[in-house]
Amino acid sequence: MTANLGETLEIFLRSARNAGQEHLFQYWAALASAAQQKLLKQIALIDFKLLDQLYRHLVLSPAKPAETALEPAEMISLRLQQEQPQKCRDLIAAGEELLQRGKIAALLVAGGQGTRLGFEGPKGVFPAGPVSNKSLFHLHAEKLLALARKYQRAIPWYIMVSDANEAETRAFFIRHDFFGLPPRDVFFFVQGMMPALDARGKIIMDAPDHIFMNPDGHGGVLSALGKSGALADLRKRGIDEIFYFQVDNVLVNMCDPLFIGFHTAAGADMSAKVCSKSDPFENVGILGKKNGKLAVIEYSDMSNQDKQARNPEGTLKYNAGNLALHMLRLGFIEHELQQGAKLPWHLAHKQIPFLNEQGELVQPQKANGYKFETFVFDALADAKNCVLLEVERHHEFSPIKNFTGVDSPLTARRDLSHFYAGWLEQAGVHVERDHDGWPTAKIEISPLFAMNAEELASKISPRLKIGTELYLL
Repeated sequence: MTANLGETLEIFLRSARNAGQEHLFQYWAALASAAQQKLLKQIALIDFKLLDQLYRHLVLSPAKPAETALEPAEMISLRLQQEQPQKCRDLIAAGEELLQRGKIAALLVAGGQGTRLGFEGPKGVFPAGPVSNKSLFHLHAEKLLALARKYQRAIPWYIMVSDANEAETRAFFIRHDFFGLPPRDVFFFVQGMMPALDARGKIIMDAPDHIFMNPDGHGGVLSALGKSGALADLRKRGIDEIFYFQVDNVLVNMCDPLFIGFHTAAGADMSAKVCSKSDPFENVGILGKKNGKLAVIEYSDMSNQDKQARNPEGTLKYNAGNLALHMLRLGFIEHELQQGAKLPWHLAHKQIPFLNEQGELVQPQKANGYKFETFVFDALADAKNCVLLEVERHHEFSPIKNFTGVDSPLTARRDLSHFYAGWLEQAGVHVERDHDGWPTAKIEISPLFAMNAEELASKISPRLKIGTELYLL
Protein backbone atom coordinates (compact mmCIF):
# COMPACT_ATOMS: atom_id res chain seq x y z
CA MET A 1 0.00 0.00 0.00
CA THR A 2 1.46 3.40 -0.94
CA ALA A 3 2.13 6.05 1.66
CA ASN A 4 -0.26 8.45 -0.07
CA LEU A 5 -3.63 7.09 1.03
CA GLY A 6 -5.52 9.68 -0.99
CA GLU A 7 -3.97 8.64 -4.30
CA THR A 8 -4.40 4.95 -3.49
CA LEU A 9 -8.03 5.50 -2.55
CA GLU A 10 -8.72 7.33 -5.79
CA ILE A 11 -7.20 4.50 -7.86
CA PHE A 12 -9.21 1.78 -6.12
CA LEU A 13 -12.39 3.84 -6.05
CA ARG A 14 -12.14 4.40 -9.79
CA SER A 15 -11.57 0.67 -10.40
CA ALA A 16 -14.54 -0.28 -8.21
CA ARG A 17 -16.78 2.34 -9.81
CA ASN A 18 -15.87 1.16 -13.33
CA ALA A 19 -16.75 -2.38 -12.30
CA GLY A 20 -20.07 -1.34 -10.73
CA GLN A 21 -18.77 -2.20 -7.25
CA GLU A 22 -18.58 1.27 -5.69
CA HIS A 23 -20.71 0.05 -2.77
CA LEU A 24 -17.48 -1.33 -1.31
CA PHE A 25 -16.75 2.21 -0.13
CA GLN A 26 -20.19 3.07 1.24
CA TYR A 27 -19.00 2.97 4.88
CA TRP A 28 -15.60 4.51 4.15
CA ALA A 29 -16.10 7.85 5.90
CA ALA A 30 -17.12 6.14 9.15
CA LEU A 31 -14.12 3.82 9.25
CA ALA A 32 -11.03 4.37 11.36
CA SER A 33 -7.71 4.60 9.53
CA ALA A 34 -6.72 1.01 10.36
CA ALA A 35 -10.07 -0.28 9.09
CA GLN A 36 -9.67 1.70 5.87
CA GLN A 37 -6.25 0.16 5.28
CA LYS A 38 -7.69 -3.28 5.98
CA LEU A 39 -10.43 -2.80 3.40
CA LEU A 40 -8.04 -1.44 0.77
CA LYS A 41 -5.78 -4.48 1.16
CA GLN A 42 -8.71 -6.73 0.29
CA ILE A 43 -9.78 -4.58 -2.65
CA ALA A 44 -6.22 -4.57 -4.00
CA LEU A 45 -6.44 -8.35 -4.47
CA ILE A 46 -9.70 -8.33 -6.44
CA ASP A 47 -9.65 -9.00 -10.18
CA PHE A 48 -12.80 -7.07 -11.12
CA LYS A 49 -12.57 -8.13 -14.75
CA LEU A 50 -12.45 -11.82 -13.85
CA LEU A 51 -15.38 -11.46 -11.45
CA ASP A 52 -17.47 -9.80 -14.13
CA GLN A 53 -16.68 -12.60 -16.58
CA LEU A 54 -17.57 -15.28 -14.04
CA TYR A 55 -20.83 -13.57 -13.18
CA ARG A 56 -21.84 -13.23 -16.82
CA HIS A 57 -20.80 -16.70 -17.94
CA LEU A 58 -21.62 -18.81 -14.90
CA VAL A 59 -24.52 -16.98 -13.23
CA LEU A 60 -26.38 -14.93 -15.85
CA SER A 61 -25.79 -17.04 -18.94
CA PRO A 62 -24.51 -20.47 -17.96
CA ALA A 63 -23.57 -22.53 -20.96
CA LYS A 64 -25.99 -25.28 -21.75
CA PRO A 65 -24.44 -28.66 -21.03
CA ALA A 66 -22.77 -29.77 -24.23
CA GLU A 67 -23.17 -33.23 -25.59
CA THR A 68 -20.55 -35.19 -23.70
CA ALA A 69 -19.19 -38.52 -24.83
CA LEU A 70 -18.24 -40.48 -21.71
CA GLU A 71 -15.74 -43.30 -21.67
CA PRO A 72 -14.18 -45.24 -18.82
CA ALA A 73 -10.50 -44.54 -18.28
CA GLU A 74 -7.84 -47.21 -18.29
CA MET A 75 -6.52 -48.00 -14.84
CA ILE A 76 -4.00 -50.33 -13.28
CA SER A 77 -6.42 -52.59 -11.47
CA LEU A 78 -5.82 -54.50 -8.27
CA ARG A 79 -6.13 -57.69 -10.27
CA LEU A 80 -3.42 -56.61 -12.69
CA GLN A 81 -1.14 -55.72 -9.77
CA GLN A 82 -1.73 -59.15 -8.21
CA GLU A 83 -0.90 -60.83 -11.52
CA GLN A 84 2.42 -58.97 -11.82
CA PRO A 85 4.07 -59.24 -8.38
CA GLN A 86 7.64 -58.94 -9.70
CA LYS A 87 6.82 -55.81 -11.67
CA CYS A 88 5.25 -54.27 -8.58
CA ARG A 89 8.31 -55.15 -6.49
CA ASP A 90 10.55 -53.51 -9.08
CA LEU A 91 8.39 -50.37 -9.12
CA ILE A 92 8.35 -50.21 -5.31
CA ALA A 93 12.16 -50.36 -5.40
CA ALA A 94 12.22 -47.54 -7.98
CA GLY A 95 9.92 -45.42 -5.81
CA GLU A 96 12.03 -46.09 -2.74
CA GLU A 97 15.16 -45.03 -4.62
CA LEU A 98 13.58 -41.64 -5.38
CA LEU A 99 12.68 -41.25 -1.70
CA GLN A 100 16.24 -42.12 -0.70
CA ARG A 101 17.60 -39.57 -3.18
CA GLY A 102 15.38 -36.82 -1.80
CA LYS A 103 13.39 -36.36 -5.00
CA ILE A 104 9.92 -36.55 -3.43
CA ALA A 105 7.95 -33.92 -1.47
CA ALA A 106 4.53 -34.08 0.19
CA LEU A 107 1.87 -31.49 -0.51
CA LEU A 108 -1.07 -31.14 1.88
CA VAL A 109 -4.22 -29.12 1.19
CA ALA A 110 -5.40 -27.91 4.61
CA GLY A 111 -7.24 -24.63 4.12
CA GLY A 112 -10.53 -25.75 5.65
CA GLN A 113 -12.11 -25.10 9.01
CA GLY A 114 -13.84 -27.73 11.16
CA THR A 115 -17.19 -25.96 11.03
CA ARG A 116 -19.15 -28.93 9.61
CA LEU A 117 -17.74 -31.06 12.42
CA GLY A 118 -18.93 -28.65 15.09
CA PHE A 119 -15.28 -27.88 15.73
CA GLU A 120 -13.71 -24.45 16.12
CA GLY A 121 -10.38 -24.16 14.39
CA PRO A 122 -8.45 -25.56 11.42
CA LYS A 123 -9.68 -28.94 10.28
CA GLY A 124 -6.17 -30.37 10.62
CA VAL A 125 -6.31 -29.74 14.37
CA PHE A 126 -9.30 -32.06 14.75
CA PRO A 127 -8.54 -35.07 17.04
CA ALA A 128 -8.72 -38.22 14.92
CA GLY A 129 -6.59 -40.91 16.58
CA PRO A 130 -8.86 -43.76 17.80
CA VAL A 131 -6.89 -44.12 21.04
CA SER A 132 -4.37 -41.27 21.13
CA ASN A 133 -6.80 -38.55 20.00
CA LYS A 134 -3.91 -37.16 17.97
CA SER A 135 -4.85 -34.47 15.48
CA LEU A 136 -5.01 -35.03 11.73
CA PHE A 137 -1.86 -32.93 11.39
CA HIS A 138 -0.11 -35.14 13.97
CA LEU A 139 -1.12 -38.38 12.26
CA HIS A 140 0.21 -37.15 8.91
CA ALA A 141 3.39 -35.76 10.43
CA GLU A 142 4.24 -39.08 12.08
CA LYS A 143 4.01 -40.84 8.73
CA LEU A 144 6.43 -38.35 7.18
CA LEU A 145 8.78 -38.64 10.13
CA ALA A 146 8.74 -42.44 9.89
CA LEU A 147 9.50 -42.27 6.15
CA ALA A 148 12.36 -39.84 6.74
CA ARG A 149 13.88 -42.19 9.30
CA LYS A 150 13.45 -45.22 7.04
CA TYR A 151 15.00 -43.63 3.97
CA GLN A 152 17.48 -41.42 5.82
CA ARG A 153 16.26 -38.42 3.85
CA ALA A 154 13.93 -35.59 4.74
CA ILE A 155 10.64 -35.37 2.86
CA PRO A 156 9.78 -31.66 2.64
CA TRP A 157 6.19 -30.94 3.59
CA TYR A 158 4.32 -28.12 1.84
CA ILE A 159 1.06 -27.19 3.55
CA MET A 160 -1.50 -24.98 1.86
CA VAL A 161 -3.51 -23.06 4.45
CA SER A 162 -6.08 -20.29 4.10
CA ASP A 163 -6.34 -16.74 5.40
CA ALA A 164 -8.85 -18.05 7.93
CA ASN A 165 -6.61 -20.69 9.50
CA GLU A 166 -2.99 -19.73 8.74
CA ALA A 167 -2.19 -18.17 12.11
CA GLU A 168 -3.83 -20.98 14.11
CA THR A 169 -2.15 -23.67 12.01
CA ARG A 170 1.30 -22.17 12.40
CA ALA A 171 0.77 -21.72 16.15
CA PHE A 172 -0.41 -25.34 16.48
CA PHE A 173 2.73 -26.66 14.79
CA ILE A 174 4.96 -24.47 16.94
CA ARG A 175 3.13 -25.52 20.10
CA HIS A 176 3.74 -29.17 19.22
CA ASP A 177 7.36 -28.68 18.12
CA PHE A 178 6.40 -29.56 14.54
CA PHE A 179 5.66 -33.12 15.76
CA GLY A 180 9.35 -33.98 15.61
CA LEU A 181 9.89 -32.75 12.05
CA PRO A 182 12.62 -30.17 11.37
CA PRO A 183 10.85 -26.79 11.00
CA ARG A 184 13.02 -26.03 7.97
CA ASP A 185 11.29 -28.90 6.15
CA VAL A 186 7.75 -27.60 6.74
CA PHE A 187 6.65 -24.83 4.35
CA PHE A 188 3.30 -23.10 4.91
CA PHE A 189 1.73 -21.11 2.08
CA VAL A 190 -1.65 -19.42 1.71
CA GLN A 191 -4.18 -20.21 -0.98
CA GLY A 192 -5.89 -17.51 -2.97
CA MET A 193 -9.23 -16.02 -1.99
CA MET A 194 -12.21 -14.97 -4.09
CA PRO A 195 -15.06 -12.58 -3.29
CA ALA A 196 -18.59 -13.92 -3.48
CA LEU A 197 -21.34 -12.22 -5.48
CA ASP A 198 -25.04 -11.73 -4.83
CA ALA A 199 -27.76 -12.26 -7.42
CA ARG A 200 -27.13 -8.76 -8.85
CA GLY A 201 -23.43 -9.43 -9.30
CA LYS A 202 -22.44 -7.23 -6.36
CA ILE A 203 -19.53 -8.24 -4.13
CA ILE A 204 -20.85 -9.30 -0.73
CA MET A 205 -19.62 -7.48 2.37
CA ASP A 206 -19.99 -9.00 5.83
CA ALA A 207 -18.71 -5.96 7.76
CA PRO A 208 -18.29 -2.26 6.93
CA ASP A 209 -14.53 -2.82 6.59
CA HIS A 210 -14.55 -6.39 5.29
CA ILE A 211 -15.45 -8.24 2.09
CA PHE A 212 -16.67 -11.81 2.43
CA MET A 213 -14.01 -13.99 0.81
CA ASN A 214 -13.85 -17.74 0.25
CA PRO A 215 -10.88 -19.91 -0.71
CA ASP A 216 -10.45 -20.35 -4.46
CA GLY A 217 -10.65 -24.15 -4.24
CA HIS A 218 -7.97 -26.83 -4.13
CA GLY A 219 -7.19 -26.00 -7.74
CA GLY A 220 -5.70 -22.80 -6.39
CA VAL A 221 -2.81 -24.86 -5.04
CA LEU A 222 -0.96 -24.55 -8.36
CA SER A 223 -0.91 -20.75 -8.54
CA ALA A 224 -0.36 -20.51 -4.76
CA LEU A 225 2.75 -22.68 -5.06
CA GLY A 226 4.15 -20.20 -7.54
CA LYS A 227 3.16 -16.97 -5.80
CA SER A 228 4.32 -18.09 -2.35
CA GLY A 229 7.84 -19.08 -3.32
CA ALA A 230 7.10 -22.74 -2.53
CA LEU A 231 7.76 -23.75 -6.13
CA ALA A 232 11.16 -22.05 -6.08
CA ASP A 233 11.93 -23.81 -2.79
CA LEU A 234 10.97 -27.17 -4.30
CA ARG A 235 13.26 -26.58 -7.26
CA LYS A 236 16.10 -25.44 -4.98
CA ARG A 237 15.80 -28.67 -3.00
CA GLY A 238 16.03 -30.76 -6.17
CA ILE A 239 12.49 -32.16 -5.89
CA ASP A 240 11.16 -33.86 -9.03
CA GLU A 241 7.80 -35.26 -7.92
CA ILE A 242 5.10 -34.21 -5.44
CA PHE A 243 2.66 -36.41 -3.55
CA TYR A 244 -0.64 -34.51 -3.09
CA PHE A 245 -3.24 -35.33 -0.44
CA GLN A 246 -6.00 -33.67 1.57
CA VAL A 247 -6.02 -33.15 5.31
CA ASP A 248 -9.18 -35.07 6.21
CA ASN A 249 -8.13 -38.54 4.97
CA VAL A 250 -6.90 -40.54 7.98
CA LEU A 251 -5.79 -43.53 5.88
CA VAL A 252 -3.37 -41.74 3.53
CA ASN A 253 -0.62 -44.08 2.33
CA MET A 254 1.98 -41.35 2.51
CA CYS A 255 4.36 -41.09 -0.46
CA ASP A 256 3.52 -44.67 -1.47
CA PRO A 257 6.60 -46.08 -3.30
CA LEU A 258 4.42 -48.23 -5.58
CA PHE A 259 2.41 -45.18 -6.67
CA ILE A 260 5.62 -43.21 -7.20
CA GLY A 261 7.08 -46.09 -9.18
CA PHE A 262 4.11 -46.48 -11.54
CA HIS A 263 3.88 -42.71 -12.01
CA THR A 264 7.54 -42.13 -12.84
CA ALA A 265 7.92 -45.28 -14.95
CA ALA A 266 5.13 -43.99 -17.19
CA GLY A 267 6.73 -40.54 -17.44
CA ALA A 268 3.40 -39.18 -16.19
CA ASP A 269 2.68 -35.49 -15.66
CA MET A 270 -0.06 -36.18 -13.12
CA SER A 271 -1.46 -39.40 -11.70
CA ALA A 272 -4.30 -40.39 -9.41
CA LYS A 273 -5.30 -43.16 -7.05
CA VAL A 274 -8.79 -44.58 -7.47
CA CYS A 275 -10.98 -47.18 -5.79
CA SER A 276 -14.06 -49.16 -6.72
CA LYS A 277 -17.43 -47.62 -5.91
CA SER A 278 -19.33 -49.17 -3.01
CA ASP A 279 -22.46 -49.29 -5.19
CA PRO A 280 -23.61 -47.85 -8.54
CA PHE A 281 -25.28 -44.86 -6.88
CA GLU A 282 -22.50 -43.85 -4.49
CA ASN A 283 -22.17 -40.07 -4.59
CA VAL A 284 -18.57 -39.88 -5.74
CA GLY A 285 -16.73 -38.43 -8.72
CA ILE A 286 -15.38 -40.92 -11.25
CA LEU A 287 -12.12 -40.71 -13.19
CA GLY A 288 -13.07 -41.20 -16.81
CA LYS A 289 -12.89 -39.51 -20.17
CA LYS A 290 -15.03 -36.64 -21.39
CA ASN A 291 -14.85 -36.21 -25.13
CA GLY A 292 -11.57 -38.09 -25.15
CA LYS A 293 -9.89 -36.16 -22.30
CA LEU A 294 -9.27 -37.46 -18.81
CA ALA A 295 -11.49 -35.80 -16.23
CA VAL A 296 -13.46 -36.32 -13.06
CA ILE A 297 -17.04 -37.11 -14.03
CA GLU A 298 -19.24 -35.76 -11.27
CA TYR A 299 -22.00 -37.97 -9.90
CA SER A 300 -24.59 -35.36 -10.87
CA ASP A 301 -23.38 -35.39 -14.50
CA MET A 302 -24.02 -39.10 -14.97
CA SER A 303 -27.31 -40.62 -16.05
CA ASN A 304 -28.73 -43.55 -14.12
CA GLN A 305 -27.93 -45.65 -17.17
CA ASP A 306 -24.26 -44.66 -16.99
CA LYS A 307 -24.14 -45.24 -13.22
CA GLN A 308 -25.43 -48.78 -13.63
CA ALA A 309 -23.58 -49.67 -16.85
CA ARG A 310 -21.61 -52.92 -16.61
CA ASN A 311 -18.65 -54.47 -18.38
CA PRO A 312 -19.08 -57.93 -19.96
CA GLU A 313 -17.59 -59.57 -16.84
CA GLY A 314 -20.16 -57.80 -14.65
CA THR A 315 -18.04 -55.05 -13.08
CA LEU A 316 -19.20 -51.44 -13.16
CA LYS A 317 -18.16 -49.66 -16.34
CA TYR A 318 -17.53 -46.36 -14.53
CA ASN A 319 -15.84 -47.52 -11.36
CA ALA A 320 -12.69 -45.45 -10.81
CA GLY A 321 -13.72 -43.44 -7.75
CA ASN A 322 -11.69 -40.28 -7.17
CA LEU A 323 -9.72 -40.32 -3.88
CA ALA A 324 -8.01 -36.89 -4.15
CA LEU A 325 -4.59 -38.58 -4.02
CA HIS A 326 -2.19 -37.50 -6.76
CA MET A 327 1.37 -37.48 -7.97
CA LEU A 328 2.43 -34.32 -9.80
CA ARG A 329 5.64 -33.81 -11.74
CA LEU A 330 7.24 -30.52 -10.78
CA GLY A 331 7.92 -29.68 -14.42
CA PHE A 332 4.23 -30.15 -15.19
CA ILE A 333 3.22 -27.66 -12.49
CA GLU A 334 5.74 -25.16 -13.85
CA HIS A 335 4.34 -25.62 -17.36
CA GLU A 336 0.78 -25.12 -16.13
CA LEU A 337 1.80 -21.85 -14.46
CA GLN A 338 3.59 -20.67 -17.58
CA GLN A 339 0.28 -21.17 -19.39
CA GLY A 340 -1.47 -19.09 -16.73
CA ALA A 341 -2.91 -21.99 -14.69
CA LYS A 342 -6.26 -21.52 -16.43
CA LEU A 343 -8.22 -24.19 -14.63
CA PRO A 344 -11.97 -23.83 -15.22
CA TRP A 345 -14.02 -22.08 -12.54
CA HIS A 346 -16.93 -23.85 -10.88
CA LEU A 347 -19.98 -22.21 -9.35
CA ALA A 348 -21.57 -22.90 -5.96
CA HIS A 349 -24.85 -21.31 -4.78
CA LYS A 350 -24.50 -20.89 -1.01
CA GLN A 351 -25.80 -19.16 2.12
CA ILE A 352 -23.48 -16.21 2.70
CA PRO A 353 -23.74 -13.67 5.56
CA PHE A 354 -24.23 -10.12 4.26
CA LEU A 355 -24.86 -6.53 5.33
CA ASN A 356 -28.38 -5.27 4.70
CA GLU A 357 -29.23 -1.68 3.74
CA GLN A 358 -29.05 -0.65 7.40
CA GLY A 359 -25.54 -2.05 7.69
CA GLU A 360 -26.67 -4.97 9.85
CA LEU A 361 -25.23 -8.45 9.44
CA VAL A 362 -27.80 -10.96 8.19
CA GLN A 363 -27.45 -14.72 8.32
CA PRO A 364 -29.60 -15.92 5.41
CA GLN A 365 -31.81 -18.99 5.69
CA LYS A 366 -31.39 -19.97 2.06
CA ALA A 367 -28.76 -19.65 -0.67
CA ASN A 368 -28.26 -15.99 -1.51
CA GLY A 369 -24.84 -15.76 -3.14
CA TYR A 370 -22.34 -17.34 -5.47
CA LYS A 371 -18.90 -18.69 -4.69
CA PHE A 372 -16.29 -19.53 -7.32
CA GLU A 373 -13.62 -22.20 -7.03
CA THR A 374 -11.23 -24.33 -9.08
CA PHE A 375 -10.42 -28.03 -8.73
CA VAL A 376 -6.91 -29.48 -8.99
CA PHE A 377 -8.12 -32.61 -10.79
CA ASP A 378 -9.11 -30.46 -13.79
CA ALA A 379 -5.37 -30.28 -14.54
CA LEU A 380 -5.58 -33.96 -15.55
CA ALA A 381 -6.95 -32.81 -18.90
CA ASP A 382 -3.59 -31.12 -19.60
CA ALA A 383 -1.45 -34.07 -18.54
CA LYS A 384 0.28 -35.82 -21.43
CA ASN A 385 0.55 -39.05 -19.49
CA CYS A 386 -1.42 -40.16 -16.49
CA VAL A 387 -1.52 -43.27 -14.33
CA LEU A 388 -4.70 -44.31 -12.54
CA LEU A 389 -3.76 -46.77 -9.82
CA GLU A 390 -6.52 -48.76 -8.15
CA VAL A 391 -6.19 -49.29 -4.40
CA GLU A 392 -8.26 -50.90 -1.66
CA ARG A 393 -10.54 -48.23 -0.23
CA HIS A 394 -10.38 -49.52 3.34
CA HIS A 395 -6.57 -49.40 3.16
CA GLU A 396 -6.18 -45.85 1.87
CA PHE A 397 -9.30 -43.71 2.11
CA SER A 398 -11.45 -42.66 5.05
CA PRO A 399 -12.14 -38.92 5.15
CA ILE A 400 -13.66 -36.87 7.96
CA LYS A 401 -16.22 -34.56 6.37
CA ASN A 402 -19.46 -34.81 8.32
CA PHE A 403 -20.40 -34.52 11.99
CA THR A 404 -22.28 -37.83 11.93
CA GLY A 405 -23.05 -40.64 9.52
CA VAL A 406 -20.87 -41.47 6.53
CA ASP A 407 -17.37 -39.97 6.44
CA SER A 408 -17.58 -38.80 10.05
CA PRO A 409 -15.13 -38.96 12.98
CA LEU A 410 -16.85 -42.17 14.10
CA THR A 411 -16.35 -43.94 10.77
CA ALA A 412 -12.78 -42.66 10.37
CA ARG A 413 -11.70 -43.91 13.81
CA ARG A 414 -13.50 -47.20 13.16
CA ASP A 415 -11.71 -47.55 9.81
CA LEU A 416 -8.33 -46.88 11.41
CA SER A 417 -8.97 -49.54 14.05
CA HIS A 418 -10.07 -51.96 11.33
CA PHE A 419 -6.97 -51.22 9.26
CA TYR A 420 -4.57 -51.83 12.15
CA ALA A 421 -6.53 -54.90 13.27
CA GLY A 422 -5.69 -56.41 9.89
CA TRP A 423 -1.98 -55.90 10.58
CA LEU A 424 -2.33 -57.59 13.96
CA GLU A 425 -4.14 -60.56 12.46
CA GLN A 426 -1.40 -60.95 9.83
CA ALA A 427 1.03 -61.13 12.76
CA GLY A 428 -1.03 -63.96 14.28
CA VAL A 429 -2.74 -61.90 16.99
CA HIS A 430 -6.38 -62.69 17.77
CA VAL A 431 -8.67 -59.69 17.28
CA GLU A 432 -12.21 -59.83 18.64
CA ARG A 433 -14.76 -58.63 16.08
CA ASP A 434 -18.48 -57.90 16.19
CA HIS A 435 -21.13 -59.51 13.97
CA ASP A 436 -20.43 -56.91 11.25
CA GLY A 437 -16.71 -57.67 11.25
CA TRP A 438 -15.52 -54.54 13.02
CA PRO A 439 -12.96 -54.79 15.86
CA THR A 440 -14.58 -54.47 19.26
CA ALA A 441 -11.47 -52.72 20.61
CA LYS A 442 -10.04 -49.35 19.65
CA ILE A 443 -6.70 -50.01 17.95
CA GLU A 444 -3.99 -47.57 16.90
CA ILE A 445 -0.42 -48.20 15.76
CA SER A 446 1.93 -45.29 15.30
CA PRO A 447 4.03 -45.44 12.10
CA LEU A 448 6.96 -44.68 14.40
CA PHE A 449 6.37 -48.17 15.88
CA ALA A 450 5.66 -49.97 12.61
CA MET A 451 5.08 -48.79 9.05
CA ASN A 452 3.49 -51.97 7.75
CA ALA A 453 2.24 -55.40 8.79
CA GLU A 454 5.63 -57.05 8.20
CA GLU A 455 7.45 -54.63 10.48
CA LEU A 456 4.75 -55.03 13.12
CA ALA A 457 5.07 -58.83 13.03
CA SER A 458 8.79 -58.53 13.74
CA LYS A 459 8.13 -56.50 16.90
CA ILE A 460 5.23 -58.22 18.65
CA SER A 461 4.27 -61.65 19.86
CA PRO A 462 1.27 -63.51 18.38
CA ARG A 463 0.21 -64.02 22.00
CA LEU A 464 -0.38 -60.28 22.43
CA LYS A 465 -3.67 -59.70 24.27
CA ILE A 466 -5.98 -56.85 23.30
CA GLY A 467 -8.30 -55.33 25.89
CA THR A 468 -10.75 -52.53 25.21
CA GLU A 469 -8.04 -50.58 23.42
CA LEU A 470 -4.50 -50.98 22.13
CA TYR A 471 -2.02 -48.27 21.26
CA LEU A 472 1.47 -49.14 20.05
CA LEU A 473 3.89 -46.21 19.92
